[in-house]
Amino acid sequence: MVDCHGREINYMRISITDKCNLRCRYCMPDGVTLTNMSELLSYEEIVSVCQQAVSLGITRFKVTGGEPLVRREADKLVAMIKEVPGVEQVTLTTNGILLKEYAEKLKMAGIDGINVSLDTLNAEKFREITGFDALNKVLEGIDAALKAGLKVKINSVLTKDNADYRSLISFAQEKGIVLRFIEMMPIGYGKEQEGISNRWILDRLEEEYGKLRKASENLGNGPAVYYRLPGKESVVGFISAIHGKFCSSCNRIRMTAMGEIKPCLCYDTSISVKEPLRAGNMADVKARLIWSMAQKPYAHCFEEVEKITEAKKMVQIGG
Repeated sequence: MVDCHGREINYMRISITDKCNLRCRYCMPDGVTLTNMSELLSYEEIVSVCQQAVSLGITRFKVTGGEPLVRREADKLVAMIKEVPGVEQVTLTTNGILLKEYAEKLKMAGIDGINVSLDTLNAEKFREITGFDALNKVLEGIDAALKAGLKVKINSVLTKDNADYRSLISFAQEKGIVLRFIEMMPIGYGKEQEGISNRWILDRLEEEYGKLRKASENLGNGPAVYYRLPGKESVVGFISAIHGKFCSSCNRIRMTAMGEIKPCLCYDTSISVKEPLRAGNMADVKARLIWSMAQKPYAHCFEEVEKITEAKKMVQIGG
């Protein structure tokens, strides 16, 4: 479906839980008030939404949380969505803590790719950021995913006091996987963090490697811009919501674990599909998806924090 600004909307991010097994300081350092399971959409309800979304041209789905793997049998949801006629791709984003346990199950479910959030390879810094001494579990999870033959990307959010991009690049090169740097977004606790711009990282890389050239292949569904490091096979991506605004090509909507459809992360505009879902009114579910796409603004306002109207924490919306 094409929105009112002429953008094709073909991608949907689906949160399946607001729970997480880490306490990252820019996401949920003190935890959040968790939603009762009865208030969350069931897997069958999520699939019903996906069916209506596919009928509107949305064929690519990302399963998110919170941490999606803390919800029991998340791999079965992946398999269920993959079975919907017209679905082209299902991927999942995770902090990696439970990935070792789930890697083979996700492979069997037909997952098309895994994004692992990893901001540092320093164990002490990892504990400081996440609240847990669990870096080894993440690294073991990445190895398990690679051993299972899964496509893996690493997503890193750097800050003024955690800007060790070199070790992350070396790690990605060693593993033969794509690394992406994501600018801190001023949502929830992210407003309290001092992020660094991707332009700063790119400048440092060009100082060290020379002029970078953009990768020609399409390596994802979103707004990342990818570069190849001179003399290296590895690719580094940049998702720059603040300093490289990409709204003109935005192709997504989001659904929270409670069934709220969000046209844009920046604003509090949303519409719930839970009531029509539970009443069996699929025509209304479809109508609400159409409405949400019609409400997509032309651009976010992350660079003007005072204009942001979304007050929820990121974990309550979906990563």
